[in-house]
Amino acid sequence: MEIVAADTAWVLMSSALVLFMLPRLALFYGGMVRRKNVLSSMMHSFVAMGVITIEWIVVGYSLAFGEGNWFVGGFEHLFLQGIDLYSTTGTIPTYAFIAFQGMFAVITPALISGALVGRIKFKSYIAFIALWGLIVYAPVCHWVWGGGFLTGEALDFAGGTVVHITSGISALAILVYLGKRKGYGVDAIKPHNVTLTLLGAGLLWFGWFGFNAGSALAADEIAALAFMTTFIAPAAAGLAWMAVEWIHTGKPTALGLATGIVVGLVSITPGAGFVTPMAAIVIGFIAGIVCYKAVMLKGKLGYDDSLDVFGVHGVGGITGALLTGVFASIGATGLLLGNSHQLLLQLEGIVITIIYATVCTIIIGFVLEKTIGLKVSESEENIGLDKTQHGETAYNI
Repeated sequence: MEIVAADTAWVLMSSALVLFMLPRLALFYGGMVRRKNVLSSMMHSFVAMGVITIEWIVVGYSLAFGEGNWFVGGFEHLFLQGIDLYSTTGTIPTYAFIAFQGMFAVITPALISGALVGRIKFKSYIAFIALWGLIVYAPVCHWVWGGGFLTGEALDFAGGTVVHITSGISALAILVYLGKRKGYGVDAIKPHNVTLTLLGAGLLWFGWFGFNAGSALAADEIAALAFMTTFIAPAAAGLAWMAVEWIHTGKPTALGLATGIVVGLVSITPGAGFVTPMAAIVIGFIAGIVCYKAVMLKGKLGYDDSLDVFGVHGVGGITGALLTGVFASIGATGLLLGNSHQLLLQLEGIVITIIYATVCTIIIGFVLEKTIGLKVSESEENIGLDKTQHGETAYNI
């Protein structure tokens, strides 16, 4: 197929926007942690840019988008074999497609890091994301987008299942080995700089236009639709979260609004190019309430997901995927247009992904725990990972 310059330019720009989400994620997470773990938290996002990028080029892209079988791609594109300057994917150069999809592969394991703050050895984190990228991300990506058994079945425009459900569920699963932070549930563990988190949330919203609208892989009406729904849903979710929190606690917090905005971004991701702008308002509003309730349950259930990766990305991704099956009306039909089967397909994709990601993450965690270990010592946790893992401090004052 002939290359279209406008499509190529849009996908290249979108790729840059998605990569820029990594330092924005670092800001978002970094502001929520304690001062002694700021650099450690930010390093988790930045090191993924190195580790997963190389892994994606060497083998990840081939496993995700190689011909392979129903479960995983083949090895025909190891080291990008068989792809050259003139290879095309749709109306864009294949190199542009590989780069764009590579940005998704990079940010997904970095999302998990928010659940691990202050507890995981840096070398173990590197090993974890490298193994997770190959064993969990690449196969699920192949299932949904690369010609696997969910391709053309479960709707996932930009990564509700591939990115957010996998990362959110895996974040919860790895806590089996990391347990709770020292003092969790007893001491007040407060964010050290909410201004950084607010800045990160706003910049993530900006980058998410590339994440969702770029997934059209063309500069066309579907990209414009995805851009619009990505503009609307976070606004609705942020307001819904703020309203529920205001009613529940008596005060609306800046941290709550920032979290609600990210919930809206997560929830609209699977349906960004399949639903109308009005549906995006409803999806964002419902997700804001559901995810707030999910985060509140954390204390009652007793697990220590440091930055609410499961409550935001896991529950937000599940909610968005299900509601896509309800509201889809563009390029597909959902429950409201009489296609109840689509909702069942969405549920099937969600359940299979949850089971697979959970089992694989627990196995990866077990292997690492028995070899190099996962959790830092109690004394290292007390001192903080900035000093014990990196020999640095964020603020030299």
